[in-house]
Amino acid sequence: MFQAASRAMSQVFERSFRAIFWKMLGFTLAVLVMIWLALQGGLVAFVELPYGWMETALSILTGIGAIFVLGFLIAPISALFAGLFQDEIADIVEERDYPGDRPGRALPLSQSIVQTIKFTGVVILGNLFALFLLLIPGINLVAFFLVNGYLLGREFFEFAAMRFLPAEEAKAFRKARGGTVFLAGLVIAGLLAVPILNLVTPIFATIFMMHLYKRLASRAVI
Repeated sequence: MFQAASRAMSQVFERSFRAIFWKMLGFTLAVLVMIWLALQGGLVAFVELPYGWMETALSILTGIGAIFVLGFLIAPISALFAGLFQDEIADIVEERDYPGDRPGRALPLSQSIVQTIKFTGVVILGNLFALFLLLIPGINLVAFFLVNGYLLGREFFEFAAMRFLPAEEAKAFRKARGGTVFLAGLVIAGLLAVPILNLVTPIFATIFMMHLYKRLASRAVI
């Protein structure tokens, strides 16, 4: 498992995956800019104050609040767009690392959309846990890692497995190796908890789980 994680981290910043990252980041920033403009436009349109200094103070406070909100939204929005590139990421991994194996198949569009929504939801949940850890003293980091380790491991591993197996078989394969998948999910959760690096979490997790699935599948054949 750790060899797969190390391999995935070394590949994240290679040229093939950098291109996907920049596209994903571009889409993410475009959405964040639109949200920023909508917040600022809403402030001007709906809030009228009697004094100029009050408007200035409100604008500053709104700007600070918007930065906080946008910072929270970066990871979920990037996960949403990354989901659109998951099959492309998986294809690159297979072509470069497993050229002699039977190639996986891209998920049908409807299934891909469902998976993307699920990934985004998982990342939102993870960031909400992180937010609670910041705002509520005494909350244990264990909760963050346990919940996200399970959810992230499950979703990303099943995506990799479903490229080669029907959905029910992929789920059964994941359950049969639940301990390993959970530990892999903890690695992904650790990356998700690091600001800035959490931007590459969906790409890393997809590469990582492709390698992990391949290793586990080869052992099952033997």
